[in-house]
Amino acid sequence: MAKLKELAQAIIDGSRDRARILTQQALDKGTSPSEILVDGLQQGMGEIGRRFREGECFVPEVLLAARAMHTGMDVLRPKLAKTGVPTIGRVVIGTVSGDLHDIGKNLVAMMLEGAGFEVIDLGIDVSVDKFVQAARERSPDIVGMSALITTTLPSMGQTIKALESAGLRKAVRVVVGGAPVTSAYAKEIGADAYGADAGHAVEVCKSLLKKK
Repeated sequence: MAKLKELAQAIIDGSRDRARILTQQALDKGTSPSEILVDGLQQGMGEIGRRFREGECFVPEVLLAARAMHTGMDVLRPKLAKTGVPTIGRVVIGTVSGDLHDIGKNLVAMMLEGAGFEVIDLGIDVSVDKFVQAARERSPDIVGMSALITTTLPSMGQTIKALESAGLRKAVRVVVGGAPVTSAYAKEIGADAYGADAGHAVEVCKSLLKKK
């Protein structure tokens, strides 16, 4: 549908005004909310994600696209609430205890939403207990942890052990990422996967869902 292609392009261009107007126009024409979400908003974010992974665009463009997508979602959300929001999986994400950095974590969360995930963002300085509580109460498919400070890395392993002690580890996949994190460290602490960057993290999460 031409209007949804225009909407996807508005997301790619990072145009919040066009995203809002085109989303409303599609609703006014009777297009289903789920179709607008999948073929318009998520289609645009998916293309931005591809470009980001392949080095064709950078963080500022991704952030602009995500904000445009959220503007469209603000229009769409009341309708989606009535019809149900189609999601491909649920992710609990947060920056670990002692770490106040959130740019990378926010970027991953935005791109996961754009890819069709339901994201529960716990924010920054998230304690082990808070991760475990969210895993118990929200039943996510994936728990994602981010860290930028080397001294906070042990919290990742502690959280994984706490999930095991709580009997939740088998029910969730754990993905870790951040500047000081490596694939070797992820393996060492028992994580299921390592996200090298935001685009890679999205692909990793999709892959883990297929293995569940």
